[in-house]
Amino acid sequence: PNFPANFVYQLEVGFDVSNTPGAKQSNAALSNSVNGALFNRNTYIGFANPEWGAIKIGKTNTPYANSTGGFNPFSGEIGSMNVIMGNTGGDNRVEFGGRLDHSIWYESPTIGGFQFNALFSPGQNRSDISDNIAAGESDCTGGNDPTSGGLFPNGCEDGAFSNAVSADLSYTRGPFYATVAYERHFKVNRQSDVSGIYGVGAQNQTNFALVNCPVGGAGCFPNAAQLAVYNADVADEDAFKVAALYTFSTKTTVGGIFEMMHRYVSPLIAFQNERTRNGTWLFFTQELSPVDSFSGGWAHAFKAQGDPGQHNTPFGTTPIPGSTGTDCGNGCGLFAMDNDNEADMLTANYKHKFGSNLTWYTAVAMTINGPSAHFDLGAGGHGVTTDCHSAWGASGGSTSDPHCWVGPTLAGVSTGLQWRF
Repeated sequence: PNFPANFVYQLEVGFDVSNTPGAKQSNAALSNSVNGALFNRNTYIGFANPEWGAIKIGKTNTPYANSTGGFNPFSGEIGSMNVIMGNTGGDNRVEFGGRLDHSIWYESPTIGGFQFNALFSPGQNRSDISDNIAAGESDCTGGNDPTSGGLFPNGCEDGAFSNAVSADLSYTRGPFYATVAYERHFKVNRQSDVSGIYGVGAQNQTNFALVNCPVGGAGCFPNAAQLAVYNADVADEDAFKVAALYTFSTKTTVGGIFEMMHRYVSPLIAFQNERTRNGTWLFFTQELSPVDSFSGGWAHAFKAQGDPGQHNTPFGTTPIPGSTGTDCGNGCGLFAMDNDNEADMLTANYKHKFGSNLTWYTAVAMTINGPSAHFDLGAGGHGVTTDCHSAWGASGGSTSDPHCWVGPTLAGVSTGLQWRF
């Protein structure tokens, strides 16, 4: 009774009503996490005190993600802001907007309108370059199974990382809210991008035949330039954002976010660095009645520093290091893609409440991709997504599989019911 804090806990589970529980698999990715398994979502134990805050351990959405949760009236729908915000590569993994396992975090009390959160997630990876599955986990850190990188032998070389830190500081005063947030992932391994650029092949040491193996892998010897590029593609990544919103007396809420994301790679491979870019998000919500509301949003992804280009069409004119010479394997003659990978997403929805728990919504969204961009409609939101790598053997003029359909304008409509317990 004299302990100066309360014991707190949360056990959360999520499930898809229309999907059969099991491993999530597409033509290019496999996740061994099972939606619907007990406590597969934000789950923790900890201690809390109104004077000094709370400290918790478990798995949770990061402070970086939570800091702008109120800016996304399209959460769980097509056209979620996470299609572009926090999504460095344009696929259906939102690198800076997700949940981290085996974490410890602190939540401060609100003092003078200010509130602070900080989280640390140890990598638990047995490899110094993060290419193993972290201890105690079913998938590579970052959300993918070892097979998703397209490599043989398999490894966590498609975005797996080691330690992670995340924090945010917010200020609330009446109808005004503002926040700054930061997150960093250490030793992010993206060596499968380099292997894909060079055709996932090199010369066999025994018979000098072209074989399907990663650059630098056992039994292969790439040229020096290829190997240098391959070894350089393990680097830290971080994201920083500032955001503010205001609710007017007319029941109109407006808000915006400016975000900077960066991958700290050597200039040697800056040509393929699609992870360094900026993004913006603007939205409004108008309450039409106590039970009806309408929202609209616009997200913009600025041009990235580079583009891997290995799955994309058409190829551009930027030379890849090591793409010429007698010992370059399958990489001979390949060129990186011109990185005109800006994109815009426009989205809107209408919601009607049938009660305090039941809401009906209809959402429309359109993503307008630049010539080499491949942002979708459902990343971080809608339960069924069309990934950039979702089909093998697609036409388009490039020889690699799976293909990204780059440059399209995508549009969709979704309607459904939300029940909050």
